[in-house]
Amino acid sequence: MSDNKKYKLLFKDRIGIVFDITKLMLEHKLNIISMEVEQKDGFAQISLEVENGHSFKPEEILALFSTLPGIDSQSELKRLPQEKREKWFRILFDGMSEGIVSVNSKGIINTANSVACRILNTPYESLVNTYVGEITPKNNLLMECMQKRIPVNRRKSAVTSTGRVDFYGSAKPIHDSQGDFVGAVLLMKDLQEVKAMVDAVMTPIDFKFDDFIGESPAIKNLITFAKRIAELDTIVSITGESGTGKELFARAIHFESGRPGPFIPINCAALPEQLIESELFGYIDGAFTGAKKKGKPGLFEAAQNGTIFLDEIGDMPPGPQAKILRVLQEGCVRRIGGVEEIPVNARVITATNKNLNDMVAAGDFREDLFYRINVLSIQIPPLRERGFDITLMAESFLNRFNRKLEKKEQTISRSGQDKLLAYSWPGNVRELQNVIERASIFSNSNEISAESIHINAKQESNCGQQCRAVPLTLQSGASLKDMVGKYEMKILLDTLNSTPSIRKAARRLSISHTALLKKIQKHQLYNQEKDQPWQAAVSAD
Repeated sequence: MSDNKKYKLLFKDRIGIVFDITKLMLEHKLNIISMEVEQKDGFAQISLEVENGHSFKPEEILALFSTLPGIDSQSELKRLPQEKREKWFRILFDGMSEGIVSVNSKGIINTANSVACRILNTPYESLVNTYVGEITPKNNLLMECMQKRIPVNRRKSAVTSTGRVDFYGSAKPIHDSQGDFVGAVLLMKDLQEVKAMVDAVMTPIDFKFDDFIGESPAIKNLITFAKRIAELDTIVSITGESGTGKELFARAIHFESGRPGPFIPINCAALPEQLIESELFGYIDGAFTGAKKKGKPGLFEAAQNGTIFLDEIGDMPPGPQAKILRVLQEGCVRRIGGVEEIPVNARVITATNKNLNDMVAAGDFREDLFYRINVLSIQIPPLRERGFDITLMAESFLNRFNRKLEKKEQTISRSGQDKLLAYSWPGNVRELQNVIERASIFSNSNEISAESIHINAKQESNCGQQCRAVPLTLQSGASLKDMVGKYEMKILLDTLNSTPSIRKAARRLSISHTALLKKIQKHQLYNQEKDQPWQAAVSAD
């Protein structure tokens, strides 16, 4: 009966060590099962396994090794370095969440971790050194991959001792450095884990105040104020033009608040009126045709211990406005068709780009709701009022798009920066981001010039030639009345060209519709067609 032993020999490194060991073993009729040589710091470490067919005692074999020229030490080993590495890889593979099975070029399984054994419901000993076709004869991903020599991906299922397991299998061929096919590997991922990964990726990343780009006093003061009120439960009302980042500001307040619940944004303008109440407040079983059997909780309930963000609240119809007011006053909701009052603990943040004062006066928004949500107000300034922030944002967006497009780092030329600063940005940050992305895509230069920055022609003209002619400094011989009139005309043209209608322009200017019509007539402003910019009939020069 053979009794294999393992030894470690340490030599001062020299030529012929392996030959001397082999010769010694041959002379004493000892068979070498495996040998591994490692050279380090002028020494050679030899690890070998010897088949002891003649029942030599370990001390006798060590005595034989001591006769070798240049040997420094010799000792017994419990495990060869290769065995240690195999054990480490085994622990590593077994610790992975995916099932792993690999085969050689002939289809013999040479690797299988514990997850694969569980999914295939087969012990390790029955998998390794077995032909892969014997494991799953039908719909075998590894077999198909080996035959076609191409990656194969498919959803599969297996019945185990603990029940059915659904998994996603991905098999890929393996080639050596010469390009020759040497085998294939199969990765198996539990579909429940895949779903969890997808949910994690789809969940919006937390947005913090530190993520805001800007050095202007206006934005810094807003962030300071928002941090102070973040931990309060008081309703916050955010106003600002479209594209200024109202939702991002709301997300930052939620993050700063430390509330453990979720941040749930709701676009009040996007929800059909007939669905608003069921989405916000939920419904009970049988509340209406098509209702789920067990009913459905509303978004106010889903936002428990978190924040609910009512975006574009100015577009909410009068009916839901009354119910929103009741939730804010009483802190509870009643599902459609139900009688139970369900307590909710959700911080409410609202946002709008409309003038709610004017809407209240016109009867389009409930006065009591207006005063209820208008407790702590934050008005985000438009981009045109943030000066140097335009350049900072443009550079940040450009770096992001360079990484996304895998382009070399680009910069914006001085002329390009001047062009960005001269524009009024009616679309605010969103428009700036789109302009920079377009410039990054179409510019092949490392420096983006003014010619590469393409702004919508209608928007770029903005208020026509008259705006560019309006003096911002004193002109010789100009009276105060003339300069004020020209400046008023510039403001009117700016506003008319950045709003979709005269009525909305009047709201932004906080004047009546009739007053704006009179001023348009006074300055002889016109636009020939709806898609053309407003201009002045008479030159302001």
